[in-house]
Amino acid sequence: MVQNNRDPKDVNRRLLPSPGKAKGRPRILIAEDDDEMRTLLARVLYGDGYAVAECRDGIDLFQRIEPFVVREVPLDVDAIVSDICMPGLTGLEILEDLHDRAGFPPVILITAFGDKGIHARAERAGVAAMLDKPFGIDELLAKLHKIVSRQLA
Repeated sequence: MVQNNRDPKDVNRRLLPSPGKAKGRPRILIAEDDDEMRTLLARVLYGDGYAVAECRDGIDLFQRIEPFVVREVPLDVDAIVSDICMPGLTGLEILEDLHDRAGFPPVILITAFGDKGIHARAERAGVAAMLDKPFGIDELLAKLHKIVSRQLA
């Protein structure tokens, strides 16, 4: 489970110094098959200034990005946060297939099964960041901020 290790005195801190896209919010696509985890991540990211779309599993994620895959329609996403182990397709399988396509957004993978082999495979596939569960909210937000700041620069 994600741990909230944010300092309570730091609640007004904004990690994004300047507005991004989508009504001033960088756009994040979350793919997580655990409903509670997905909802928690969406709320935390939205509360930190991101526009968030949710996918309930790997198939849902693929359907969301299918226009990019099939017709090369640009994705309206600045980054993807995906669980690795999901029904249908895994976040890692999608990353492996699409990471080298121009216009594919950076991906942060999260997993409860982060052994050395999975980490190596994700690195070869071009993962932007990898987090093993349980991870701290601040760690996710810091990595996402860094990745999105590069995307919007």
